[in-house]
Amino acid sequence: MIMPNTFREKLDRGEPTVGTHFLSPDPDIPELIGDTGLYDYGEFCAEYAAFDMQLLYHMARAGQCANLPLMIKPDQKSESFWAQAALGAGFKSVLFTDVRTVKDIARCQQAIRPDNPTNGGHMGVKLRRPALSGYSDQGPGSSPESYVQDLESIVFLIMIEKHMTVENIDEILSGAKDYGVDMTQWGPADYGFSRGKPNLMNTPEIWPVEELIIRKCLEHGIHPRIEIGDSDKAKRYIDLGVRHFCVGWDRFFYQKNLLQIGEKMNKIVKEL
Repeated sequence: MIMPNTFREKLDRGEPTVGTHFLSPDPDIPELIGDTGLYDYGEFCAEYAAFDMQLLYHMARAGQCANLPLMIKPDQKSESFWAQAALGAGFKSVLFTDVRTVKDIARCQQAIRPDNPTNGGHMGVKLRRPALSGYSDQGPGSSPESYVQDLESIVFLIMIEKHMTVENIDEILSGAKDYGVDMTQWGPADYGFSRGKPNLMNTPEIWPVEELIIRKCLEHGIHPRIEIGDSDKAKRYIDLGVRHFCVGWDRFFYQKNLLQIGEKMNKIVKEL
């Protein structure tokens, strides 16, 4: 059974979207996120996590149970392999990291788009979850076209996070538009890191660069997405034209609540 890509459907309707990150490979996490009914997708930050292919299948099934499309953010050096593995499990979007050149964007596009004259990708027929019934002559509603349509619906995102990328931002975004990139994600941490200034993200010096990226993405007709830790930070970006957000990380939610509960309980027991 192919899960509808409701994330893609919202983008096609021109609606704003809200996602949240998770680093834990526990399939309960996407199910918990989906059960709230408040998020358009969950982003598995695979670049920072320990996982295997079977866990991707469990995550995707859990997300499907909770009507939550999943995104994967793979590590650069193995991104094509893990992007294709995630799509085979049933993930609905991919965020590619460390883009430096238009050639990088072309490689990312090839990893996820169908290998046919229309799309020019390198993704062939892989008999994993989305193709199991689509290429069967016995399954209900079987149709090879549904497999192609599913691949075409995958939401394609790239990180804008390197100094050289920002220096050539118009060339990068023009190429991104040509290759069908749907959305960008600004990465202030890696941007400062690539400039030899790892703390730049925590200073006001980062704001003009951030605002440049948002403005250029809008000019090129590509959705800029912003990551924020909580909803209080959203207004500034909305005023800049941002309509897509990914809010919070499971690890930090857990840490924050541990601190709050622990501090209160320590205060209580000290009074005993």
